[in-house]
Amino acid sequence: MAIRKIARMGHPVLQGVAKPVPDPTAPEVKALVRDMIETMIDANGAGLAAPQVYELWRIVVFQAPPERAPEEIDEEEAFDHTAPLTVLINPEIEILSEEREKGWEGCLSVPGLRGAVPRYTALRYRGYGLDGEAVERVARGFHARVVQHECDHLDGILYPQRMDDLTELIFETEAKAWLAAREPAGETQEENADA
Repeated sequence: MAIRKIARMGHPVLQGVAKPVPDPTAPEVKALVRDMIETMIDANGAGLAAPQVYELWRIVVFQAPPERAPEEIDEEEAFDHTAPLTVLINPEIEILSEEREKGWEGCLSVPGLRGAVPRYTALRYRGYGLDGEAVERVARGFHARVVQHECDHLDGILYPQRMDDLTELIFETEAKAWLAAREPAGETQEENADA
């Protein structure tokens, strides 16, 4: 296992479309996934896509731990706002609701910045695990946000390209001041994912 260098915004590898993985059980795929997981954990990320470590394959790893979920989670999404550590090879996403919600995102390939990104609130994702078995889950809220963010990397899309208001792209160091200037007293938004 090895911690890999993470590509940053502007590198061409982050702008390409990743290739399907012919054999999810291949030893080189398992080695890449081990490195991706170690790299993601070392960088304190919620997810990582293969192009972020200079590999143009359709592979993502992610986790949506409870401590990264928004504090004011409603009952509907409370049943499944988190995801265990997941390896998803050749993922596909099916949108289950046209409802979209803005949430703060960060990215290991866009260090130091946060942006408010509109994302679909409910989806189903499918793909394969390292054992070649099918993986299929329904995701809502933060879990769905992380999946969309990571899968965007496979198509050369970074979260700022999904933003509808670039005045909501800020440096992490300025987040408290930015939020305080826009929120009524006592209310703040939660920062969500680095992926």
